[in-house]
Amino acid sequence: MALHFTQEEFDRRKAATIAKMTDRKLDAMLLFAQESMYWLTGYDTFGYCFFQCLVLQKTGELTLLTRSADLRQAQLTSNIEDIRTWVDRGNASPAIQLREMLDDLNLLGCNFGVEYDTHGLTAANGRALDEALRTFADCQDASDIIPPLRAIKSRDELAYIRKAGELSDLALTEALPLIHAGADEGKILAAMQGAIFEGGGDYPANEFILGSGPDALLCRYKAGRRKLDSQDQLTLEWAAAYRHYHVPMMRTVVIGQPSKRHEELFEIAKEALEAVEEAMRPGNNFGDVFDAHANIVDRAGQQAHRLNACGYSVGARFSPSWMEWPMFYRSNDAEIRPNMTLFAHMILMDSDNNIAMCPGQTYITTEDTPESLSKLPIEMLVKK
Repeated sequence: MALHFTQEEFDRRKAATIAKMTDRKLDAMLLFAQESMYWLTGYDTFGYCFFQCLVLQKTGELTLLTRSADLRQAQLTSNIEDIRTWVDRGNASPAIQLREMLDDLNLLGCNFGVEYDTHGLTAANGRALDEALRTFADCQDASDIIPPLRAIKSRDELAYIRKAGELSDLALTEALPLIHAGADEGKILAAMQGAIFEGGGDYPANEFILGSGPDALLCRYKAGRRKLDSQDQLTLEWAAAYRHYHVPMMRTVVIGQPSKRHEELFEIAKEALEAVEEAMRPGNNFGDVFDAHANIVDRAGQQAHRLNACGYSVGARFSPSWMEWPMFYRSNDAEIRPNMTLFAHMILMDSDNNIAMCPGQTYITTEDTPESLSKLPIEMLVKK
C-alpha cells in the first residue's frame, strides 16, 4: 500500500472522529468528502466525481462503496480492507446499492451522520441518498465533524507542509528570471508547475492563477495567454502541493516602472500582512485576523479595493479548490490554535486605475508568533 502515514497516525485520527461521533450519538458516519477519506485511510483518487461513500462505524469498522474503476485505487492507496463496488448499468442507483450495503452491515435503523457539505456529494446524489434512506435510518448533517479535526496538523503532516513551502518558494524563484517585457505567460506558468513536479510535488487542487494587465486584478484562473508589455503587471497565486498538502503564495510583479499607485498599495498591503501576522496567534479568532487586515486597509481609505475575506486554512485538499475551513472574515469566531496552516492574502485591486497589489503567504501557527512557510521576503517585485 502506498500510505503516506503510519497506522498509528491513522488510528489516532479515527479515534478522534469516533469520539466526536459519540458526542452526537451517531452509530456511523457516511463520508463523502474525499479529504475525509484521505485523512482517515490514505485513499487517494479523483473518483469522487462519481458516487462513492466511506462508512465509518462507531466500532471503528470501515467499509468503502465505490465504482469498479476505483477498486484497485483503494486497494493500493488506502488501509481499507472492506471495499465494495456499485455496478454501473442502465438506471443504476448507487444510493439504493448503498442502502443494501448498510443492510448487509446491519446498520439500517441506526443514527447516521452524513457529510453533505462537500463537492463529493452532488445535490442530485444527496437527494437520492435521502430518498433511499428516508424510512430506513435517521440521518443528520455531520459535515462539521472532521474539518476541525483536520485543521490541526500533526507533526507528520507539518513535515509535508514544510516541504510544500520549499516547493512554493522554488516555483517563484524559477519564475522570476522569466518575467520581463515580451515574456510569454505560458512559459512562466510551465516553469512554476514544472519546478514543483520535479521537486516531487503534486497537482494542486485548483489551477494556478496568473493574470497580467487588467487580468492582474483577477483572483480566479481564466483561459488564454498573452505576452507581457514593457509596462505591465503580473499577479501570481499558486500553491505547491506535496502529498496533497498545499502551501499557497501570492505576489504581484511590476514590469517596467512601478507607478506611485503600485507603491502606495504595496506599502498598505505589507503593513496589513504584518498586522495579520501579529493577530494570527492563540487567544484570537479568525474574525480578529480579518479585522487586523481591514483596519489597516480601511484606515488608508482603501476599503473599496479590498475583499471581504483575507485568507483561509489549507491542508490536504482535492479539486476543485485548495481552500478549506475556516476562513478569515468578519465575526468568524473560529479560534486560532497552534499547528494550523493558514494562508493570508492582502488583495488590493483598484479597478478605477487598473492597478493590483496582492502579496500573500502561508503560516504555521504556534503558541506565539506564526512561522512563515516562505523564506522569501515580502518586497516590491519589479522586472524590466
